[in-house]
Amino acid sequence: MAAPIYQFAFKTLDGREVSLADYAGKVLLLVNTASRCGFTPQYAGLEALQQEFGSQGLAVIGFPCNQFGKQEPGSHGEIGAFCQKHYGVTFTLSEKVEVNGAAAHPLFRYLKKAAPGVLGSEAIKWNFTKFLVGRDGTVVRRYGSMTPPSALADDIRKLCS
Repeated sequence: MAAPIYQFAFKTLDGREVSLADYAGKVLLLVNTASRCGFTPQYAGLEALQQEFGSQGLAVIGFPCNQFGKQEPGSHGEIGAFCQKHYGVTFTLSEKVEVNGAAAHPLFRYLKKAAPGVLGSEAIKWNFTKFLVGRDGTVVRRYGSMTPPSALADDIRKLCS
């Protein structure tokens, strides 16, 4: 039986429908992102992880979100152009999603239950919350916005080996 995470799908910035089942057997790093946030420079760290571990089975996927301080106001085209121009992002980016509330993307509803935050809180507190998923589709760990992508390298290395 496939892991529950593989039932979810999302649309990329260019409108292409992608199933997470296409990533079965890969280590996933799923991140809610924003282009006008104090944590936006984390795009560089996320891209560095993709470059370092992509050949070993890591797939970083960014999920732009405008729910926190309206820090992702751009169109899908503007988001993609910004990420490419400023951070050389090669990893997949979804179209804008909500991660909290009634309109939260089903994937994020699942992730928040599978890996609650501090004191069991499910709500995502800010941009650049990261969820690490093992090759078997199990949500391994949640990292807050303050955790730089480089701090995930050892955990990713273990899952990729």
